[in-house]
Amino acid sequence: MNKFLFKYIDNSALIVFRIFFGGLIFLESIGAIFTGWLKRTLVEPEFTFNFIGFDFLQTIQGEWMYAHYVIMGICGLFVMVGYKYRLSMISFTLLWSATYFMQKSSYNNHYYFLMILSAVMCFLPAQRYASVDALQNPSIKRISMPNWCRWVFIIQLFILYSYASIAKMYPEWIDLSVPELLMKSKKHYFLVGNLLQQKFIHYLIAYGGILFDGLIIPLLLWKRTRKVAFFASIFFHLFNSFIFQVGIFPYLSLAFAVFFFEPRVIQKLFLKRKPLYSEEKIETPTYASTFKIVFVLYFIIQIALPLRHHFIKDDVLWTEEGHRLSWRMMLRSKSGNTSFRVVDKASKAEIPFKLETYLSKKQMRTVSTKPDVMWQFAQRLKKIYAEKGLDVEVYVRAYVSVNGKASKQLIDPNVDLANEQWHHFKHHDWILPSNQDENN
Repeated sequence: MNKFLFKYIDNSALIVFRIFFGGLIFLESIGAIFTGWLKRTLVEPEFTFNFIGFDFLQTIQGEWMYAHYVIMGICGLFVMVGYKYRLSMISFTLLWSATYFMQKSSYNNHYYFLMILSAVMCFLPAQRYASVDALQNPSIKRISMPNWCRWVFIIQLFILYSYASIAKMYPEWIDLSVPELLMKSKKHYFLVGNLLQQKFIHYLIAYGGILFDGLIIPLLLWKRTRKVAFFASIFFHLFNSFIFQVGIFPYLSLAFAVFFFEPRVIQKLFLKRKPLYSEEKIETPTYASTFKIVFVLYFIIQIALPLRHHFIKDDVLWTEEGHRLSWRMMLRSKSGNTSFRVVDKASKAEIPFKLETYLSKKQMRTVSTKPDVMWQFAQRLKKIYAEKGLDVEVYVRAYVSVNGKASKQLIDPNVDLANEQWHHFKHHDWILPSNQDENN
């Protein structure tokens, strides 16, 4: 294992990736401001549905979020040019993690991936060449790196893509129901809207998605198929960028290609003045044992997290328990009609209120289909009325449709959600079963 992890290889790929990565996180940060995403998601709402347990992040929302994102953008630029790299990378990771945990209305796996990738980048020697840091302090300049610096990306990508492929292997994806629903929402697209409604496109999305996710890493690793796989990646990720508009993720995915091509190729394309490292050296650090434990534990966690929903009762597509942090990307279409009933405990009288008084349109869509968000809003309503001197019960009536199927009741309308506890790794009995029609 020492030979695999600590053998030294050319570091051209890591240096080039740092430059790409810094530029992309700069665009992600500044783009959020200029597209209005930041304003809609974290500035205008009175509060956000944060990850449960991260309520303290509510204190930094509002107008201060503009400064938050500007600082992230500056960190991105500093990472790109390699200035104060370690400090800049740690700062971005903390700021982005705060952004990730403070809201779920715009949740996607790409945000999670960017968070863990940023954390990994904090530990990599990516500033050792073509950087301001190396220019100011020539003693840190290197043209090589330990082999683990390359394989940490490859293993992470293999886990991500493998789970994404496996997750698609369920009936509504295989029979094209989900791809068809996803493309219906794109019917208005200029020029390609009608094309996206064609059956062969749905087949391409459904089966092409399974095959691409399942095979792309092995095909990139094998020299004979590397170029074909790379060109397939370009088509796949640009298609996703245009059709699904998922920010920097498609371009970040393409940037990872530098770790699959030979160092000589990367050096000739991007770093022509850089010497190519060709020595055979294994240098085991004093902390090797600790490093190996951390390395293995990290990937055990990455493998285990996406499996947890298998140990929680019912279908994750219905309950969403174990859905997050599990690479279940663009797998289902959900719609819902949800109402909340607030009852004064003392008088048993129902207290009238309107959802739009407390929630933005985006938040109203989120609270209509996700049980954990419904629970959070019930807790918030209890707190709001407690400040008015009232002890209340909160009941939810939610009818949800998954993948265009008939709507079914999601939440037990007789359970006071304001009085329930949340469990991260356990099923909640107030979520009604997905097969309730079969049980009747």
